[in-house]
Amino acid sequence: MAKPPSSKDPKARAAWLRGELARHDRLYYVEQRPEITDRDYDGLYRELVDLEAAHPELRTSDSPTQRVGNELKGGFQSVDHKRPMLSLDNTYNEDELRHFDEETVKKRLEKAGVKEAPAYEVELKVDGAAISLWYEKGEFVRGLTRGNGVQGEDITANLRTIRAIPLRLNTGDPPAFIEFRGEVYLARSEFARINKAREEEGLETFANPRNAAAGNLKRKDPKVVAKIGLKFFTHMPGVFEGVEFETQSEYLKQAEAWGLPTVPHRTVCKDIGAVLKYIHEWDTKRRELDFDTDGMVIKVEQLELHTVLGTTSKSPRYAIAFKYKADEVETEVLEIDAKVGKTGVLTPRARFTPVQVAGTTVTYASLHNLSEVERKDIRIGDKVMIEKAGEIIPQVVRVLAEKRGKNVKKWQPPSECPSCGHKLEIRETVHKSKEEQRTVKVLHCANARCPGRYRERIIYFASRGCMDIEDLGEKLIDKLIAEGLVKDPADLYDLTVEKLANLERMAEKSAQNVVERIEASKKMDLAKLLAALNIPMVGARTAEVLAEHFETLEKLREASAEAIEEVEGVGPIVAENIAAFFADAVEKNLVDRLVSAGLNTKSLTAKKRKAAAAAGGAFAGKTFVLTGTLTKYTRDDAEKLIKDRGGKTAGSVSAKTDYVLAGEKAGSKLAKAQKLGVAVIDEAAFEKLLKE
Repeated sequence: MAKPPSSKDPKARAAWLRGELARHDRLYYVEQRPEITDRDYDGLYRELVDLEAAHPELRTSDSPTQRVGNELKGGFQSVDHKRPMLSLDNTYNEDELRHFDEETVKKRLEKAGVKEAPAYEVELKVDGAAISLWYEKGEFVRGLTRGNGVQGEDITANLRTIRAIPLRLNTGDPPAFIEFRGEVYLARSEFARINKAREEEGLETFANPRNAAAGNLKRKDPKVVAKIGLKFFTHMPGVFEGVEFETQSEYLKQAEAWGLPTVPHRTVCKDIGAVLKYIHEWDTKRRELDFDTDGMVIKVEQLELHTVLGTTSKSPRYAIAFKYKADEVETEVLEIDAKVGKTGVLTPRARFTPVQVAGTTVTYASLHNLSEVERKDIRIGDKVMIEKAGEIIPQVVRVLAEKRGKNVKKWQPPSECPSCGHKLEIRETVHKSKEEQRTVKVLHCANARCPGRYRERIIYFASRGCMDIEDLGEKLIDKLIAEGLVKDPADLYDLTVEKLANLERMAEKSAQNVVERIEASKKMDLAKLLAALNIPMVGARTAEVLAEHFETLEKLREASAEAIEEVEGVGPIVAENIAAFFADAVEKNLVDRLVSAGLNTKSLTAKKRKAAAAAGGAFAGKTFVLTGTLTKYTRDDAEKLIKDRGGKTAGSVSAKTDYVLAGEKAGSKLAKAQKLGVAVIDEAAFEKLLKE
């Protein structure tokens, strides 16, 4: 080994330190054979920091010292993917996997004149957050979330903090461009460590490793993300130029050589029988891993056959995910209680003998409503089977009636609110879905001043979909309420570092972070504030419409129910609820205090969209109606794209409609558009308009 350059030659020494740190990152994260201790690594890192501080001209963008950037001001920018990041089709069934092999792959290849028998590369399905990494001439330049598959959010600054992701590829001859696709995940051991630390500081714990990984990738402060210990695996290439791969295995081998970790425990199978054997082998072994996996991914090994097989509008035909059946665990119902929500509806909840389910301890599960308790006949003392829906949310699958003892008790719903003592009502509400419409019974507390409702209102106010106050979780809010520091959302803006630091197990740094997040929330758009106020029947969509129409909170507060009803999409009942909310003395005082605290009361989005409409373009002044199921966009994403370009959306088709964007299974709106002669476009035509 060549002798390291002397510190008397700063330029050579800095280059050597950068290369040495990158080499040790590769040894640790990719090859899993570290050569030095963490202390020795930290010593090299500190030397480089000091050297670059003394000689700033030696600092490079790919230096390990530049991994952690400054806090992001504003939101994450949306960026088009080079090629859509499609989601995989799932199956839980061996017969469906054989059908995929015979019908989707082999017969389609035969029709295309391909005589070569496909092999399959099979790998663990890492349960994390899907991302895309872009490298230009070997340097990491951009990282995106999957987003809606067509566009992702630029989270480059946060991805740079992940030491498993090299800032420069380990090669002297890098391709002109290459995109690595994979999963960011959190190891189970790290998840346990972080949750323990958060619990000790009085912060809300994360529900599971996947949520923790995805949530932290969307934090605005890379310094916080750097402390989480996120990891990364690449599992397939995206777009690439200046390099060729014949097989999936060749790609993974090359990615490892360049310094990227790849999905472990993979194999190539010559036929579907071997695939199934490998799947069975890992059904139990996967539980021994330090990361979550909920299945196996099966991909055609030969990359040129991917092009032949192509994709549907939703998924590639050359790959499929086999999902293992969710773990069902037996436990006992110890108690059933009911918890009041922000709208006054009480949700029944079961408490169990604690059990491990899919890697975490489960003690509680929602029973949703009175009708659900009656339908499943869940009783206190029953033995039940529970699982995690989607590997995340605990739920009761079924009651083990054959094990029911003599001492079980039917749950008697409370007659008074457990939070305020107000008499409860049993109401019927209609639940609608694509499959059915059903009436369910719910418990309701009609006391608008109920402390329990206000607790939930504060939690909702601080949530990501509203004012997005990071680190202000339920446990901290409960402490604030218990100490008399917070009674309603406006009280949050009176908190100081000193007040928070006096709370039990609250470190001063954590207190400082919370105060900074609360201060930052003052800049949120008016639509977010309106959603956060918990106005009856006003969700995120209605809040956005109101903010754009009235543009300021002051104008909305002064508007009559009749004026509010003139807003497109707002009916008479909703309009009356809004007017009554702002006329209510208690709510009026709450809003006054929020305004006095300095919260933004203007629609920033309205100003931006008016400017886009004035600038002209394919969308300016045009009205779109969306119908059917869109495959590349969510309905919300498509509407946002239209509005951000100066267009409008409407819920029904009329002669004033300019375009109907029709997805799969479009119904009456499509028929009416054709009858009226309104232009009907599909997603391909919509994407062309977006590029104009």
